[in-house]
Amino acid sequence: MSVQLKLRAITLDCPDPEALAAFYQQATGLDPHPGSHGEFAGLTGEGGLLIGFQRVADHRAPSWPDQTVPQQLHFCFGVADLDEAESHLLELGAGKPDHQPDEDRYRVLTDPAGHPFCLTAN
Repeated sequence: MSVQLKLRAITLDCPDPEALAAFYQQATGLDPHPGSHGEFAGLTGEGGLLIGFQRVADHRAPSWPDQTVPQQLHFCFGVADLDEAESHLLELGAGKPDHQPDEDRYRVLTDPAGHPFCLTAN
């Protein structure tokens, strides 16, 4: 018997779920999840995939590329123009670490809670 798993949700720990959901909503255009409340906020993607953000007391942001506080996971987003997407996301509140392994192929940014994510050229 073969068991197939269907990914339903990805949830990130953070200090401010509503603020982080707002950042990713502006960045991706995903719809707010109706079950959002003070301790949890979510966005609904294609096929019902939920990206969730949950409040964690004493959240420690990842310290990428240093692994003192590991990144644990990161998103990769395909974009048509790396420079344009980077500029837009920086305006929304993303950060850009000094360490960029291969800026011609992809960019590493951090969301407002410090989670690293990548932009890759389509």
